[in-house]
Amino acid sequence: MAQQPQRVLPQSKDALLQSYKKHLTDDIQSMLRNFTDIMRIARVEEESQISRPTQSEQNQYEMQVRAANIVRAGESLMKLTSDIKQFLILNDFPSVNESITQNSQLYKHLQAEVDSNLMSLRDEMAADLFELEEEYYSSLYK
Repeated sequence: MAQQPQRVLPQSKDALLQSYKKHLTDDIQSMLRNFTDIMRIARVEEESQISRPTQSEQNQYEMQVRAANIVRAGESLMKLTSDIKQFLILNDFPSVNESITQNSQLYKHLQAEVDSNLMSLRDEMAADLFELEEEYYSSLYK
């Protein structure tokens, strides 16, 4: 029913995680409270001072408002999930460092293989060139 204030992200990780936890519990409690109230409203009651059509309209309006509150809390939970994913991506330094180290080792290994292939190719070309030069200089058809 009351609008939720804009989320201000605290500076420290612990405070941020506590904020996430608080928003999670608040949104879940809001969903539960609104769902319980919808179930309470849905029960058929005995005669009252308000006429049935009027009571029905009032109940329908209240159910719509509570359903909208449940949807708002669900959207807030989806936003919270997105925030947590972003937090994890941006602050998971050990994983990032491990990935960088693995890529670095892979590229060093590839570099060593390419260097080795180039060296063997150079040696083969030098041997072939030596043989060709020897054949050329010893040939009668210069």
